[in-house]
This record gives sequence, C-alpha cells and structure tokens, in this order.
Amino acid sequence: MSELFSRGGFAVGRLHFGMIFRLKERRRRQLRAQLFPKDWLRLIERDVPFFHRLSANDQVELMGHIQVFLAEKRFEGCNGLEITDEIRLTIAAQACLLLLHRKTDYFPRLLTILVYPSIYVAEEERPIEGPVWEEGASLRQGETGRTLGAMVLAWDAVKSGAADSSDGKNLVLHEFAHQLDYENDAADGAPALATRDQRLSWREVMRIEFASLRAADETGIPTLLDTYGATNPAEFFAVLTEAFFERPYALRGHHPKMYTELRRYFLQDPIEYSDERMKSS
Repeated sequence: MSELFSRGGFAVGRLHFGMIFRLKERRRRQLRAQLFPKDWLRLIERDVPFFHRLSANDQVELMGHIQVFLAEKRFEGCNGLEITDEIRLTIAAQACLLLLHRKTDYFPRLLTILVYPSIYVAEEERPIEGPVWEEGASLRQGETGRTLGAMVLAWDAVKSGAADSSDGKNLVLHEFAHQLDYENDAADGAPALATRDQRLSWREVMRIEFASLRAADETGIPTLLDTYGATNPAEFFAVLTEAFFERPYALRGHHPKMYTELRRYFLQDPIEYSDERMKSS
C-alpha cells in the first residue's frame, strides 16, 4: 500500500512539475513576443556597442531574451545606488549575449543581482598554512556563487566592459559564465554540454590549455589569456568566455582547438560581429 502511494505521489509530483514548466515556457514565449520598448532600444544602442554589429535576427533574439531576463531577475542597488533602466539593460544585454542560438533556462540559479556604484569591500576567509585560515577584507568588482542565488557587480566596471568590447575584459560576461558553469551542478569549468563526445572533447582540450596557462603564470611567459584564469578551472572558463566574445580573432589564432570547443558550446562565432574585425578592416 505504501509503495503504491509512493509511486502515485511521484507521478503527481512529475505532473505538477510538468505543468509548472509548461506555464513558465508559455510566459517566456509571451515575453519574447512583446514589442520591445523604444526607450529600452535607444539605451542599448547607446551603451552596448556590440548590439549594432549583430545580425538583424540576432538583435531580435537578444531583445526577446532581455525581456525574459528582466522579468525574472531582481535588481538591488547598494551603497545608495539607484537602479535605473540603463543599469538593468546594460547588464541584461551583455548577459543575454551568452544565450543566443541555444535552448536556455535563463541562468536558473540566479535570482538577484546586487549592483554597487564601484569597487566594494567584501569579507572573506583566506588560507594561511595547513588548516589555519584568517578573516580579512578584499576589494572586488564582482562575484557570484553556485548556492548563493545572487550576483554582485560594480556598475562602473559593467559600463567600461560594455563600452570596450575588444579588450578581452568584461565583468558581466565573466560572472555570467560562472552561472553557466553551475548549470551542471558543479563549479568545475565545464558547462552543461550536449553529448558525451562533446564532454570528452571539452575535457581533453581544456585540460591541456589550463595546464599551459598555469605554466605561463608560474614562469611569467606572456599570454593572450588573463592569468587569473590559472586560479582554478571555474575561473579558467570565465576568462575564456571573456576572450571568446571580446578577442575571438586572437583566441582562434593562438588557441584554435579551444576556440572550436567554445564555438560548439555557444553555437555562435563572435568573429562575425567582433570589434576586432571592424578595427582590422
């Protein structure tokens, strides 16, 4: 009797989950289909230069994703910062660039985005030796975590990252890459990949490239990638994402196998709309 009840409860639970999922997807389709506000579009065209270089289809898709993103994520200003449409749209446009062409659940672990005016102070524990740790303060521009449900961003760093889309540094892309990393329930530098073959190929290529970056960091050899990516595999993926979208020509030239893996995952080729391309033509 208890077994039947348990199985019945499981079936009801699955039915309930399926209903919630269908309602959520219907609401998202409705949001994506809504007319994009003209004042929002003017702000994006002014503050997010890469938008002009996207194809017309990609612009439409991005605007749809932005409407879902803004409907589902909560923004909070910190240290007296007032959250405006400019702040919300500048963050959303850059974050949603990572979602183009792919089936997405819109960074499901992320609920709240906290925005500071500038660099902020965070308390942290740091290892000293063996089991000994110390507490201290550090200055940060942004952070997020797998179990926090939140992200913290410095607004001035968000703006500068959006304004220069070819310097290889973008706080929003970096932090939202971490959120993609968490979608396979780990912070291991490997996002949720579609097939077993893709996972195996990713693991092999990234293992070699991560070791190469760590060696460069230890020896001081100049590299295309920010050596902060040598910290751990999670930071490696975040740094790679910045380079993939902001310096795709250079990344493909120096690390073709890695570029191929990223292109297969993101299902887009940033070379098609890169600021590098515009400057070199």
